[in-house]
Order: sequence, then structure tokens, then C-alpha cells
Amino acid sequence: MSTTAADRVSSTKLISRDDLFGNPTRSGGKISPDGKWVSWMAPWERVMNVFMAPADDPDNPRRMTSAKDRPIPQYFWAPDSQSLLYIRDKEGDENFLLYTVPVTAEEGAEEKCLTPFEDTRVQVVGGSETIRDKILIGLNNRDPRFHDVHLLDLNTGELELVFENNEWAGFEADDSLTLRWAVRQNAAGGTDMHEITDGVVADEPRETTGLDDALTTGMAGYTTDGSILYWLDSRGRDTAALFAEDTATGERTLIAEHDKADIGGTMRHAKTGVVQAYNVTYLRTEHHAIDPDIGAAFAWLRERLDGDFGVQSRTDDDRRWLVWNDPLTGPIASYLFDRDTETLTQFYVTKPELEGAPLQTMHAREIKARDGLTLPSYLTLPPQSDAEATGIPQAPVPMVLLVHGGPWARDGYGYNRAHQWLANRGYAVLSVNFRGSTGFGKSFISAGDKEWSGKMHDDLIDAVEWAIEQGIAERDKVAIMGGSYGGYATLVGLTFTPDVFACGVDIVGPSNLETLLETIPPYWEPMVKQFHERMGDPTTAEGVEFLKSISPLYKANEIIKPLLIGQGANDPRVKQAESDQIVDAMERDGVPVTYVLFPDEGHGFARPENNIAFNAIAENFLAEVLGGRAEPVGDVLEASTAEIRTGKEHVGL
Repeated sequence: MSTTAADRVSSTKLISRDDLFGNPTRSGGKISPDGKWVSWMAPWERVMNVFMAPADDPDNPRRMTSAKDRPIPQYFWAPDSQSLLYIRDKEGDENFLLYTVPVTAEEGAEEKCLTPFEDTRVQVVGGSETIRDKILIGLNNRDPRFHDVHLLDLNTGELELVFENNEWAGFEADDSLTLRWAVRQNAAGGTDMHEITDGVVADEPRETTGLDDALTTGMAGYTTDGSILYWLDSRGRDTAALFAEDTATGERTLIAEHDKADIGGTMRHAKTGVVQAYNVTYLRTEHHAIDPDIGAAFAWLRERLDGDFGVQSRTDDDRRWLVWNDPLTGPIASYLFDRDTETLTQFYVTKPELEGAPLQTMHAREIKARDGLTLPSYLTLPPQSDAEATGIPQAPVPMVLLVHGGPWARDGYGYNRAHQWLANRGYAVLSVNFRGSTGFGKSFISAGDKEWSGKMHDDLIDAVEWAIEQGIAERDKVAIMGGSYGGYATLVGLTFTPDVFACGVDIVGPSNLETLLETIPPYWEPMVKQFHERMGDPTTAEGVEFLKSISPLYKANEIIKPLLIGQGANDPRVKQAESDQIVDAMERDGVPVTYVLFPDEGHGFARPENNIAFNAIAENFLAEVLGGRAEPVGDVLEASTAEIRTGKEHVGL
């Protein structure tokens, strides 16, 4: 008698959706530059807000913000430690405005918006070590396509126009908050970088790239004294290396390189801005210290923390750090590290309810595509399936292919709540860095140019075949699921390769690349040439036909497997029409589809109530098709704004 996926994991505790996808107890910890305060995000009235406390009395918190509808997505300390800054949008429209609250404010004091404009998205252009009460910001309130640069006084709120922008995609400033470079795309889809002198942009670019290097080459900031300009540069090589340019002589010195991955982030001296350490991620993240004292601190932490760790915040004197720790099969924690006393004190655990939960190990794998390209990938197996911990189950299991968005992004190693959720329900979970993903050098990115439903999709199919050949996946029980590009890949999977997947879950995925490019946000226009070169050019008749040929909308009648779609009504990147039109096409052809719309969400589901509601529908949908287990939907839909436009009957509602 055969067993189902639910039977195989039946003796393992079912981890609740609330524990996995509900608000963390705390997250986003930071220490103020002057070291007097610690801050973090925590729920208030079920919405993530900013809290702070004295660094020497962290158990005496004060709530600093009062968001009641959507979680605050990002906050940071003002350089002078006199205020906290944060951004918010409206119902997912991604028109982020900048707000401030002084450290002297009483709990729950009224927020002050520093950029009180409609239909405006703020950008931080530059900060300073020596000018602590001001920053440079970009505002597109004059022309939605371009961000004018302003000097913002963080304490008075005064805005001073520095540069009116009518053509540039971005800028680079030095520590004096002086603009030094203006950047824009060139006709080839590459990048032209023009120096700025006394506020005047040079006619000719000093540095330029072609399309191949556009995503892997750029400036990485000045030292405080302006004597060194750092670059991440892939020109004349494949992976992006870290260089230091002497600004007086123009001479460049190679600091760091890796043969399989681009150099990632850097750790700079708080006062001088000199690079002290860097990281690079191929299969897993490696931290490399240049400064011996930083190296000694890394070694000390490595002896005491299991799994992966990194520095999330530092004081100006660099004597105290906030360190994150991912134990890989436990919730992420944050620690206060005093470098002088060599003490490590737990600050918080993000999700204490997951301590002791049956979380599963993630396996890093290299999968070969049909043309020999190596695809760095990540596999998580369901509990009770791999007693020998080999990364291969004793018998094949149902699998979910979880496809990342972007596509110019990547999957990484570590705690992943979607992997843990799906594995706990009885599925193997496979995430593949298909060609076009970033972080693995420019040739890996360029191998995906104009291959959205071609070789990029072939990579996903090759990964499925690998999983089947390895004895990991059951051939007739593989689902495809993802958001944004991953949603598009889901639609491609069910239209271009309709016999491969048992079902699909598309979250905010485009169905028609022609209409997608017609409706991109206006502030993406300065970068649109890269979209045309890497996806297809809608300004030519041939380009339009090509985009149509790789758009799932025109093959909707090929769908023969169950499909679930989730969409935010206010999505500025992938408009609601992208989901509406493929649902309409499927209904015209009599193809079953379930469509869930959230009227108060954008590109993804930021409110935990909405995310949990969609995942409740999704796991019951997957259980029906793949045979895994599911927590009952219960009353979670009532707590959300979910509108099931069609197909309730296909998810047992």
C-alpha cells in the first residue's frame, strides 16, 4: 500500500503558519553610531514598528513609530544619532517617503514626514562621516522619471536643491556631500559614468561599460578623505573584483577577487572609510578580513556561533557590534558583542516559537545544465526522508521547484522560511540559480539574455530532471512556484512545458512581457535599455513579436494542470492586469484557475495577515495535488483582505 507525502511526515510536528510567517518577536536590530542606544523592529497592534532603548538598559524600551496598517519596511539611524529615519509607502505602491522621529520623542509621538510629496519615491544618494546632521536624497516629485538631488537637514527638515536631474539614472557623492559622478545608460545597454566638477557634469564619460558589465561594474564609495575610490569591476574579467583607485594618480590596486562569484559587500572603518573586510557568496557566504583586528574578532565569533554570522551594526568607535547569527536549523538571533571585554550577549531571537521546531537542513548543490553550465542550487528535504543525512531521500518524494524573482537576483544558503514551510508539509524544495541570476559573474548573467522562456527555463527543467535522476523527486509530483520572475517562470512551466509540472503557484508574475514593459514604473525609464537588451525590445516590430512569443498569455490554452495565482492590486512593477488577462484567457478556454487578489498589497504581500492567508490557500492547493499535508485554512481569510476572484472550489473553500 503506497503512502502519501502527508503520511510520510505525519509523526513530525506540524509547524504552524503563524510561527513561520507571523511577525517576528524582534528583528532589524541596530546600535546607534554614538553607542548610546539600541533599536529594533517589533509588533505593535500586530504591525512591525520601530522601538529603541538605552544601550545599557535594553529592557526599558520606548516605541518610536505608530504604523497601524503596513509594516515599516526599513529604518536607519541618523549619522548624528539624534533621530531615527524610516520609509513608508501606501498599500504597496512603492512610493516611499522619508520620515523622522527624534530620540527625545515621547513614546508613539506623531511622525514627521521629511518628504511630504504625492506620487514620489525617495532615494538616499549620500551620507557623511564628517557632516552628521545632513544627507543627500533624490526626489522624483518634479519629474517621475528622474530624481533631483537635494541636501536634507535631518534636524530642521530643510531641503536644498543641489542638482536638477533631467537624464541621469544615479549619482555618486563623497564624504563632503559633494556630487562627484553622474551615471546613465548608453545605447548598448551599458553604463556611462561622467565626472562632476563644481556641479557641472563632464560632456564625455570617464568610465564606460557595455551591456555585459552593466550589472557587475560600478563605484563602491570613497574613503572619508577622498583619497581612494573603491570599485566593483568586472571589465576585462568575468567576476566582479574589488579595486581601490588612488584618486590623485588614477592608479588601481586589486584588493579581492573570486573565480566563481562576484565580491559582495564590504566592511569599512567607521571613521576613515577604508575597507577592512569583504564577503563573497558562491554556494555559501565567506567573510574575509583585511584588517588583522577585524580578522581576530571574526575568529573569536566563529568559535562561539554555530552556522553563519555577520555584523549588522557597529558604533562609530567600532568597539561594539550587533552580530546576527543564523544557526541554519533554528531561528536567527542577534547578539551584542563588546570587543573590549570579549563578551557576547544575546539581544533577541527573531522567532523564539521556532526554537526546537523540526527545521530541516539545507543542502548546497551544483547542478549541471544541458550545455554544461553549473547552476548553484539549494535543496531542503522533508523530515523523516533522509535518515542518513546524505541529501538524498530513502525514496523519491513530491517536490516544489521554488523559483526566485528578479530575474537579476539570486538564491542563497541559510534559514529560509518558505523552504522550511514546504519541507514540513512533506515536500522536497529545490531553488535553482538559473542563468541570468546575479552574483556568479557577468557571463552567467549574460547567458540569460533574451532567454526568459528559453535557456533560463531549460535550466529549471534540467534541475527537475536532476532531482528525478538522483532519486529525490517523484516525476509526476513536481510543482513549480515563485514570485515576480518566479511567477512568470511558473506560467512558462505550465504553458511551454505543460507535461512537466503537476501544478503551479504564480505570485505577482507577468503573463505578457510586452504589456509588462509598457507599464513599468516611470523611475525605471533611465534603465529601460537594459530591459530591452536582456528581455526583448518592444520599440521594434521584431521585438514585439519576440516578446509575444515568450509570453505565457498567448499559450494560456496549453495549460492542463491546476494553477493558483496571487496578485496585489497596487503592484507598480507587475500590474494587476498581468494576472487579470491570463485568468480571463483561461476562463474563456474553460481551464480551471484560482485567483486571489489583495486590494491593499503591491509587489508581494507585506502584511503578515495577507501572506498567511495566501499561504493557507497555497498549502491546501498543493496538498490536493501533491498529497502533502496542510494546516486547515480556518479563519485566516477573514483576518486578511483576500478576494478570491475565481476558483474557490479548486482549493476546498
